[in-house]
Amino acid sequence: MGTLAAEAEAMAGTLVEWRRDFHRYPELAFAEERTAAVVRAFLESAGIEVRACGGTGLRGVLRGGRPGRTVALRADMDALPVDEVADHGYRSQNSGVMHACGHDGHMAIVMGAARLLAARREAMAGNVVFLFQPAEESPPGGAARMIAEGALDGVDAIFGLHLWQPLPSGVVGLHAGATMAQADNFEVTVRGRSGHASQPNLTVDPVVAAAEVVIAAQTIVSRFTSPLEPVVVSFTTVHGGRVHNIIPDEVTMTGTVRTFDPATQLAVKRRLEEVCEATCRLFGASAAFTYIDGYPPLVNDPGSVDLVRRAAVRELGAAAVQDIAPVMGGEDFAYYLQRVPGAFALLGIGDGHPHPHHSARFDIDERVLPLGVRLLAAVALEALELA
Repeated sequence: MGTLAAEAEAMAGTLVEWRRDFHRYPELAFAEERTAAVVRAFLESAGIEVRACGGTGLRGVLRGGRPGRTVALRADMDALPVDEVADHGYRSQNSGVMHACGHDGHMAIVMGAARLLAARREAMAGNVVFLFQPAEESPPGGAARMIAEGALDGVDAIFGLHLWQPLPSGVVGLHAGATMAQADNFEVTVRGRSGHASQPNLTVDPVVAAAEVVIAAQTIVSRFTSPLEPVVVSFTTVHGGRVHNIIPDEVTMTGTVRTFDPATQLAVKRRLEEVCEATCRLFGASAAFTYIDGYPPLVNDPGSVDLVRRAAVRELGAAAVQDIAPVMGGEDFAYYLQRVPGAFALLGIGDGHPHPHHSARFDIDERVLPLGVRLLAAVALEALELA
């Protein structure tokens, strides 16, 4: 048996093949049937016990040769409703669906870690649970359902990573405490009274009212929350009207709120509704407001972050490890961390790949895949030795 580095590099071609296969055949949340079948076949071939969990999810258990702790590694499986723009040979074959966030790479990395750990099972003190989770991209998400169906039964700690375009390739980004934001969604329907565009005085124009709502909502961040507390309020869709010369009856807008602090989240939630309703009244319109609480903040356990740091420095070198600022994106890995200690790391893939996550041109630096395998395998072994 060689070192983790040598073994991971030896499977680099296989990792790329796995990742590209997943990329060619992406599947949306809770529809990951083919994906799960491919993963199940691999886990079973490695002698790992597998059962369905969380709908299309899987829970695999690798039992070590000696008793000890149980550590979980998680990969998300779902793709996004994005029509890929690419000319490479592994372009999505499923129209309107794309792995535009890196989940294809996450699965390949955890499969690679499973192969390395399975080769060490007799020497291992304890067990490793491999969670292949559906529906990370679509709240309420797959993590909560996985947990409800026993994903964390007997698990002492959990670890995961996210391939991250903003970081240089091979850099491991770590942050203790609140690392990713609570990600909430909202919808507001502005209702007015339609009429001819040449006679706006005879209408109640929901387009103008909606525009003012968007502007007024930005004052929630600038004037109603602490400048020391990260907050994002973004409107992301606006729909209204069908014809150039008719003022419509209504305009519907959706968006997202990102926060870290529960008190701040509640204050923003209440203030946003007030701003929508009061602004619409100024124009004689009304507002129907809906707010949906999303994934909670992802809070990394400091001790688990230290463990990942030790493993990363040992495997990849001190220069490859960076402390990073919190990220305003959301992740339902947060639910696992509410139940057991653990850590979620970011692994850079940005070199030569300028397109951000969720872009139709998103791609990853595949040279990073063996580094991810080494990192997660080393983290699992380090965690098992804490018994």
